[in-house]
Amino acid sequence: MRNRYLDLLRAAAIARVVLYHLFGWPWLSILLPAMGIMFALAGSLTAASLDRRAAGRVVASRMRRLLPPLWLLGLIAVPAMIYAGWADQEGGVRPWSWKLVLWILPLGDPPGSIAATDVWEPLWYVRAYLWFVLLSPVLYLAYKKLAWAAVAAPIALIAVLDKTGFALPFGRADAAMWDFATYGACWIAGFAHHDGRLHRTRPGVVGAAAATLGVAALSWLHEHPGEGGYDVNDVPEAQALWSLAFVLLALRWRPDMTWLSHARPLDRAINLLNARAVTVYLWHNIAIAAIWPALTVVALDDLGPTFEGPVSLGATMALTAVAILAFGWAEDLAARRRPRLWPVTASPPPATPEPHPAAPEPHPAAPDHQGAATGPARRTEAPEESAISWFGGPDRE
Repeated sequence: MRNRYLDLLRAAAIARVVLYHLFGWPWLSILLPAMGIMFALAGSLTAASLDRRAAGRVVASRMRRLLPPLWLLGLIAVPAMIYAGWADQEGGVRPWSWKLVLWILPLGDPPGSIAATDVWEPLWYVRAYLWFVLLSPVLYLAYKKLAWAAVAAPIALIAVLDKTGFALPFGRADAAMWDFATYGACWIAGFAHHDGRLHRTRPGVVGAAAATLGVAALSWLHEHPGEGGYDVNDVPEAQALWSLAFVLLALRWRPDMTWLSHARPLDRAINLLNARAVTVYLWHNIAIAAIWPALTVVALDDLGPTFEGPVSLGATMALTAVAILAFGWAEDLAARRRPRLWPVTASPPPATPEPHPAAPEPHPAAPDHQGAATGPARRTEAPEESAISWFGGPDRE
C-alpha cells in the first residue's frame, strides 16, 4: 500500500513549482519549499533501495528512470532551437559543442538558446538529482557512521563557502556544488526518515530544531534579500535552512490519510501528478511560455487584470495536460510498464493503518516508479502503485 501522505506531499510540491513559475509569487517559496521536499522524499526512497540491492544496480535503475523523458525533450527541443536560430544568436552557449552531450548525460546543465530559456533553465533539478543519485552510496555510508552530523554537513559546507568565498573554476561545477550544499541536508534527512531515526526523535526536539532553523533562515533572508525580494529561492543559505526545517516537520508527522479515499477528485489528481511528475516538471515551463501565443490565436490575449490570472492558470493546466498526453508515455517505458495516455485511477480505501516509520516499510512485489524488489510480505496495493515519486521510488530490476 502506498504511503498516501508522501504522495500528497509530492503532488503539493509539484503543484507549487508550477504555480511559482506561472505567477512568481515569492511567498510561495516560504509557504512550501518544494525542491527541499522532493529531494528529501527521493533521498528516503533511495536509502530504501540501497538497503535491498547493490549500489550499482540502484544507481543504474534511477538513471534509467530519469534519462528517457529528458532525451525525448531533447529530441524535440534541440532541433527546434537550432531551427529557430540558436547558432546565430549573440552571446550564450553555441549549439555545436561538446556541451550537447549534457542532453544525454546531464552531469552539467544541458545548454540551450537564449530565446528558449524556459525550455532548459529548469533542468538544473535533473542535474542536481543525478549527482545526488551518483553520490548516494557514499552519502548513505557516511550517514550510517555520522547520523545527524551527516545531515548537518551540507549546512556547514554553506558556512565554509560563505566564509572563504571558495568557488570551483567552472560555472557549471560551481552551481552543482552550491546545489549540493543547499539541498544535501534534505536528501540526507530523507535517509533519517527511511531508517526511522527521525520518527524516533522526540517531537519536541524535532520541533525545536525546526524552529531554530526556520528563525535562522528568515533572519538571513531579511538581512540578505535576493533580487526578487524575500524569495527563498534566490538565497541559497535561507533555502537550505528553511527547506530542512520544513522537511524535518513534514516527515516527522504521520497524519491519518483515510479521508483521502473519500475525496475522489483530489485522490485522482494526486495519483496523476505522482504518475506523471517528470513530464509535468519537464514541460510545464514550456506550457507557461506558450500561454500567450495560444491565447493570441483564439483572440483572448487582452482580458484585463481581473481575468488574466485565472485564464493563465487554466491555460497552463490545459497545455500541461496536452504534454502529459503527448509525452507522458516515456515515463512508462522508462519504468518498463505498459504505456498509458492518462494514468488516473482512484485509490481504494486503506484496509489497515500505514506502517510505523520506525522500521523500513515493506515494499510490494509490483514496482513503483523507480521499480521495486519483492517485499518481505505480501500486501494489497493501490492501482497507482506504479506512480512515480519525482525520480524516487523502489526499483524494478
